[in-house]
Amino acid sequence: MSKRNSLAAKTAARERLRAEREKQAKRDKLRRQLLVAGGVIATLAILAGVAVAVVKMNQPSYWEAAKDKKLVKPAHSSGTNGTSILVGSASAKHTLKVYEDLRCPYCAQFEQTSGDTMAADVKAGTYNMSYTMGAFLDDSLGQGQGSKNALSALGAALNVSTDAFVTYHKVLYSKAIHPEETTDAFGSDTNLIKYAQKVPALKDNKAFQKAVKDGTYDKWALTMAAQFDSDGITGTPTVKLDGTAISNPQSMTADQFEAAIKAQLAK
Repeated sequence: MSKRNSLAAKTAARERLRAEREKQAKRDKLRRQLLVAGGVIATLAILAGVAVAVVKMNQPSYWEAAKDKKLVKPAHSSGTNGTSILVGSASAKHTLKVYEDLRCPYCAQFEQTSGDTMAADVKAGTYNMSYTMGAFLDDSLGQGQGSKNALSALGAALNVSTDAFVTYHKVLYSKAIHPEETTDAFGSDTNLIKYAQKVPALKDNKAFQKAVKDGTYDKWALTMAAQFDSDGITGTPTVKLDGTAISNPQSMTADQFEAAIKAQLAK
């Protein structure tokens, strides 16, 4: 090989090496730019996510927002803000006051055992019944909205008639329907409408179904629950005959409950 050819080859090799280095430098620069851009995008995405989370945290929950709804009192309710539900003759000499939470298993036990006894006593005119429903279990259990949601549905039933309320109340507390305390089956409008098919006055009742879906009586349910709290009730069921509490009604048989009622009436 001549010296000239050797020099030309070396020059060409150096040129190829220089060109390759320039290409690599450009690739490295592009990669750095992409990494920086990606970091900026990721940071912006994180900040956007945080902003969305903050907005959501500052938004009121469904039931917090329901506090600002217009109060719609069900027909057949009475008292201040419609928080009195009276079953039986208003002229009865005695009143059995019942405090319950619709998710409460002890209330279900009490209603399943002594519900028919109370219904018979009301029909006989022994006393009338006044219901105040609470919703403390939603908060106490830390999950679900079944107490409030079922109470709103009960308001929709009461709006149809007192009998519809009584029958639907019995259905919701029945052994076949009432869920475990930690199961929020009553949080579903679909379930509440399905259970209502067992009530003749509510079966395929479009007005009732619309009221449940629209949450027409949500504000009323919250108002009723607030009345329950203001009455100082600390456990359910709480049952009072003419203001005097009957101890542990959920632990009694129907005969024992009836005996307790008669003993109190005799005083």
